[in-house]
Amino acid sequence: MNLITEAKKLRGAGYSFGEIAKKLQIAKSTAHLWVKKVELDEKALKELNKKRILARLKGLKVLKKNRVQTRKQIKTLAIKSIGETHLNIGMKKLLCSFLYWGEGSKNTNSLTFTNSSQEMIIIFLSLLRTSFILDERKFRALIHIHEYHNENEIKNYWSKITEIPLSQFTKSYLKPHTGKNSKEGYKGTISIRYYDYKIALELTFIYNVFAESFSK
Repeated sequence: MNLITEAKKLRGAGYSFGEIAKKLQIAKSTAHLWVKKVELDEKALKELNKKRILARLKGLKVLKKNRVQTRKQIKTLAIKSIGETHLNIGMKKLLCSFLYWGEGSKNTNSLTFTNSSQEMIIIFLSLLRTSFILDERKFRALIHIHEYHNENEIKNYWSKITEIPLSQFTKSYLKPHTGKNSKEGYKGTISIRYYDYKIALELTFIYNVFAESFSK
């Protein structure tokens, strides 16, 4: 039996072009040329479709594995970068000013930072507290929540996160319920204010001077 006949026989049995090429040790394009006109019965079509599905699943599995490996590699690089960064007071103030630049109030009469991310709030307060000498009594906190929230529960949550006493939380702002489904696990937004215009002004100057240094 010559190769062309064997290729057609394999195709009729539901083999793919790639499988035929591999089995007969020929190019895939050659296999396609030889068997493209072979009519397939229902059994062969089902077999080919089954193989396509399996190949697709295998491809997705390989793609997922590659993504996991890529994430691990990039995370390792990130950990190395952080480990090599010396967080002195100047660097902490710079990072704090960047967060303030993005999420803070531009009113320099006081320092106001608003966010709904627990991580963002923790990082900002940690940088602020380790960069400046603060009077913890000057902190005030305001939470923005929906009417369906348990206010006491949310206040206690943010008080624990921020280490700001409940006595320094002002009256909560209740946003009207839009009628849409509530966000499960959503703890509202917290606005933290620290009454010291000098610190607000310094952070503003830091990010402004930094920005100006790139425009020269």
